[in-house]
Amino acid sequence: MTSATGSAGSPSSPPSRLPWLPPAAAGVTVVLWASAFVSIRSAGAAYAPGSLALGRLLAGALVLGLVCLVRREGLPPRAAWPGIAVSGLLWFGIYMVALNWGEQQVDAGTAAMVVNIGPLLVALLGGRLLGERLPPRLLAGMAVSFSGAVAVGLSMSGGGRASVLGVALCVLAAVAYAGGVVAQKPALAHGSALQVTTFGCLTGAVACLPFAGQLVRDAADAPLTATLNMLYLGVFPTALAFTTWAYALARTTAGRMGATTYAVPALVVLMAWLALGEIPGPLTLGGGALCLAGVAVSRSRPRPRTTVVAGSAGAPEERSAGTPEERRSA
Repeated sequence: MTSATGSAGSPSSPPSRLPWLPPAAAGVTVVLWASAFVSIRSAGAAYAPGSLALGRLLAGALVLGLVCLVRREGLPPRAAWPGIAVSGLLWFGIYMVALNWGEQQVDAGTAAMVVNIGPLLVALLGGRLLGERLPPRLLAGMAVSFSGAVAVGLSMSGGGRASVLGVALCVLAAVAYAGGVVAQKPALAHGSALQVTTFGCLTGAVACLPFAGQLVRDAADAPLTATLNMLYLGVFPTALAFTTWAYALARTTAGRMGATTYAVPALVVLMAWLALGEIPGPLTLGGGALCLAGVAVSRSRPRPRTTVVAGSAGAPEERSAGTPEERRSA
């Protein structure tokens, strides 16, 4: 897999002229992905794991395809296709089916704990395959967030059920998610965020076509609310959120973006409280706070060091040491 970063692990894409846009895009992704868990509860009661994944992907691919036509995006460059194909198969296809199925075999807390090894795998694979650096702040923040995700999971697992199959499916989902993110990163060096997301979603939908018959049967019997939730999953947490994710990923490292998703468990707790009336306990609230604190640490940057040099009149002057790249070019 071709590296999309330089020796220092910085993204190959040019920085945005509006520096607030990538963090805002990542925030949109996190909020919409958190909302997906509430919708999956409704749709998952009427749709089987495979049919739910296919229906969601078809809705997402339709919306994304229409946007591509309006914007005249065209086909992605040939160099982007390997990453699109791999991320589409792993992340849009295998991940969604495995997660839907796994959550039917284990309680929500266990699923949350297991799936949240995904961001850690993203950071490790990004360092190994993409040459990204793993700064201490990123690792420390991810450790704090993961402990918060475990706390949230434990608070939701009391009296729940778990099976070897369910845990294995959640592990598969985490591995597929990590592999999909790392495969998507190089593709974004060649294609736009919209192109990579659209054709990745379409690849996942094609991979899920064996569930087409089941989708037709489930749709015939499902209540309207379940079908509307499936369509919501396709339009917002898939079409919109995966596009904003790709936009932000193209402008930072895979590890840093993976760490951002640790805000999802905290937002799920808040949304379940507001939308479903599920009052969180102290352990749940504490775990959610840890998740957010870890994200803040992982996305923070150390202050540039300053050096004292002699001025033109012999008086000391204070200068910023800057980044390694800035020091090399000085």
